[in-house]
Amino acid sequence: MRQTLPGHQPEGVAAAQERLQQPRLYRVVLLNDDYTTMDFVVRVIVAVFHRSASEATRIMLDVHRKGMGVVGTYPRDIAVTKVTQVHAMARENEFPLRATAEEA
Repeated sequence: MRQTLPGHQPEGVAAAQERLQQPRLYRVVLLNDDYTTMDFVVRVIVAVFHRSASEATRIMLDVHRKGMGVVGTYPRDIAVTKVTQVHAMARENEFPLRATAEEA
């Protein structure tokens, strides 16, 4: 077994640490439709994205006026999970609300 001196790392460890990068981030975007109510969109934003009611209302108005609204930016796995939660909540309440995760 090879021993290392304090403050020194084995050769491969230093090289691996240099290659580590921050994970890519993805924006979660809610898309407007003609059937989902504004109140429901606010409820989704509060429940899934843990935003305040006032911030959720501002985002909902972006979705309504601009056709889409960014709800948050997350690593890929979290963004995909949030999109899945939005779709499940919409399906349970019989709304066609859609969300996407796109690279930031």
